[in-house]
Amino acid sequence: QVQLVESGGGLVQPGGSLRLSCAASGFTFSSSVMSWYRQAPGKERELVAFIRATSTTNYADSVKGRFTISRDNAKSTAYLQMNGLKPEDTAVYYCNGWIGGQFYWGLGTQVTVSS
Repeated sequence: QVQLVESGGGLVQPGGSLRLSCAASGFTFSSSVMSWYRQAPGKERELVAFIRATSTTNYADSVKGRFTISRDNAKSTAYLQMNGLKPEDTAVYYCNGWIGGQFYWGLGTQVTVSS
């Protein structure tokens, strides 16, 4: 059974940092593409970043230079390091895995950037 469990969200001031974690189980993590998406109130869910099995990465223009996606295959965990946070980064952040031809989602973790 595939499980993706996010953690690390919270309230942070503008300019601050957070690191999100996605603990995965039930599939071969090392060979799967892992992604982070986010959804702000009243907006569509959008791709933030993804990391391939080869550890090559891709980012949305809005987060380039501020966010870093990474993976630890030994721990079956994906991470999203978020620096220089802005109020417009406020959203629920979701971990996503492309596994066996299907998308799987975690339940999300709330990130709020506010003074």
